[in-house]
Amino acid sequence: MIYLDNSATTKPCIPAVEAMTKAMTENWGNPSALYGFGIDTARELRNARHLVASAMGAEPERIFFTSGGTEADNWAIFGTVKRLGKRGKHLITTAMEHHAILNCFKELESQGYEVTYLKPDSMGRISLEELQSALRKDTILVSIMMVNNEVGSVMPIGQMAKITHRLCPDAIFHTDAVQGFLKVPFQARNLGADLISVSSHKIHGPKGAGALYISPRLKSFPPLLLGGGQEGGYRSGTEGTPTIFGFAAAAEAVSKTFREDISREKALISALVEKLSLLPGVVINGAHEAPHILSISIPGVPTQNSINILQDAQICVSAGSACAKGHRSHVLTAMGIRPEIIDCTFRVSLCKDTTQEELDKLVQTIGNDILPRVR
Repeated sequence: MIYLDNSATTKPCIPAVEAMTKAMTENWGNPSALYGFGIDTARELRNARHLVASAMGAEPERIFFTSGGTEADNWAIFGTVKRLGKRGKHLITTAMEHHAILNCFKELESQGYEVTYLKPDSMGRISLEELQSALRKDTILVSIMMVNNEVGSVMPIGQMAKITHRLCPDAIFHTDAVQGFLKVPFQARNLGADLISVSSHKIHGPKGAGALYISPRLKSFPPLLLGGGQEGGYRSGTEGTPTIFGFAAAAEAVSKTFREDISREKALISALVEKLSLLPGVVINGAHEAPHILSISIPGVPTQNSINILQDAQICVSAGSACAKGHRSHVLTAMGIRPEIIDCTFRVSLCKDTTQEELDKLVQTIGNDILPRVR
């Protein structure tokens, strides 16, 4: 099988599997317990927090574990509104966010908040000028994703956070970095974002784990869950140590080869674009600035047909976001891509294990088995 859907999920790496197995067979104590067995698990939990923080370039005490990116996004948005909702009712996001963001804003609109949805250009980029013109005195939250999960455009998050804080000093800036974490370089402590969401299963860790970075600038932030006071009182409930330890092991392992991996993936994507551009009828969508995401359209061949043909060749790709089944891509729609192209689009996404031979097989299958079906 040739797996090219790594933006949906990645194969857990061996260190993550080993860490999870150990957590379930040896270090399975409750980290809140006051006897040695629990204290040992608590020590492992602190180490896990340090490993994830190191991978993010963050202070360990500012990392709070969640069940994944969606939970971290929801916490960031609804927590901000709970904290600042009396100061203003204006929120800013983009029209091409993940639904974990967009559906939160839709809910807030139903509660009386006003949302400005920044529109991307034809390459999937949001300009600094557009953000600046949207900021108002009553803006309390700006949430902009770091890397778009469908077309791979990379946002200038540091500059966007700086503009937001300069014009709206009390506003909170959040970035969904689920597709950016260990794919594009950033250091949380000096990025400028107040809140950063990341996920484990996008970096070869297990599903069911993620984290929210809360900047020291936010001396207090509304807790997500109330209870026994775990996660510094922000997210109560017994910690899911197997998934957290697997997340931390993956973050440590991927960090070691991060620079080499993204350089190699960038070269693979560039070579893939070059080869696909030689095939008449193939359209490349968006900026594909991230090293691992490429959006491809073959007008005249519906998306599902292409996916089925590739599947027959043992190649796995995606229609777009795996979290928005059955809907025309809101990302490509916001970019102004024509419906007849959107409906013939699929996404290829790489990881550190992707090979040149696998991508050559993809190009060969597109040329020999898909393009002949163009109507």
